[in-house]
Amino acid sequence: MDHDDVFRSVILFFVVTILQIQTKLFIIFQMLNRGRQQDENFLIPRTVTLVPPPPPAKTRSHWMKVRSKDWWERIVLLEFTDQEWKQNFRMSRASFMKLCSLMESYMAPEDVTVRAAVPVIMRIAVVLYKLGSCAEYRVVANQFGISKSSITKSVYMFCKGMVQGPIKQLIRAPTEEEAKEIARRFEASHHIPQITGLIDGTHIPILPPSNGYKDFVNRKGWPSYLLQAVVDDKIQGIKTTGGRDTNLSLVGDPAYPLLDWLIKGYLNSPRLTLEQESFNTYISSVRVGVELTFGLLKSRWRVLLKISDFHFTFAPTMIATCCALHNFCQNEEDQASNSWLKEACDRAINFPQPNQPVDLQCSSCGSST
Repeated sequence: MDHDDVFRSVILFFVVTILQIQTKLFIIFQMLNRGRQQDENFLIPRTVTLVPPPPPAKTRSHWMKVRSKDWWERIVLLEFTDQEWKQNFRMSRASFMKLCSLMESYMAPEDVTVRAAVPVIMRIAVVLYKLGSCAEYRVVANQFGISKSSITKSVYMFCKGMVQGPIKQLIRAPTEEEAKEIARRFEASHHIPQITGLIDGTHIPILPPSNGYKDFVNRKGWPSYLLQAVVDDKIQGIKTTGGRDTNLSLVGDPAYPLLDWLIKGYLNSPRLTLEQESFNTYISSVRVGVELTFGLLKSRWRVLLKISDFHFTFAPTMIATCCALHNFCQNEEDQASNSWLKEACDRAINFPQPNQPVDLQCSSCGSST
């Protein structure tokens, strides 16, 4: 082989070697490029969006609010003295238990309930506490450890049950014989014959509707319902016997008309005779009974002393219930505390009765026509 052939062989060897190297480099480049694309597609997103992770699903550990009945179950039922019981529920334990028997059929819990039913004795205690304290539903609910809706339901159930049934025995017209006996007692105590009852009215504060507010405002400028009542010599409310041919009469104040069955004192005048002035004195003395009745009614059931959170359409039912409970306590000879009367007189000043001097309002807790 000559020199030229050797040179060409060397050149050919280098060319083949270079081609092989290029081929290998191309394959390596392709592999690296493919790996980079995979990294971009799967490992590192082309666009990074900072989105917060979704919040964890909320799980409730309790399905109803936790409340404590400790005050009722441990303190009231186990530790209350008789005085503490009467102060909170406005009647003695014995009267309370008798009332529970009277109202049991109207207050029985529903057969099927989601929560444990509130016992009848607790339901009635809730009602008396509400009527006796005028506390808001929220406050009563927290005190007894039951829901506000249960408090409201108990109060409405009790009052509606009372006016549907027991009130007919607690507030009723006396029989003819009972009326004559009342007249005999009035004559013995006040020396006026043929008197079977005393009639008067008192204003009860209410929460009026926003539409028609002025229709409920009395002459003293505050919204009220006028409660008119007839009471006997035992300061109990009774139904009127007006219109009967019994020769018996009611006694009213000068604002009432003079009727065959209703008498009143003479209008003040310097021309009154001594006999007329004496008659007015006796009439005034007997009328104190109706003022005292209103005072006892409001002092025991303080819900009647200030604007409560009862709906104005339900207020008459609530007021009638308080009157029935007053008679119930009088029948049981369950007397009101003197401190209640003083407290009621102090509160009555906030809602002065129309057409009545302040000093009389303090002594009677407000009666007015």
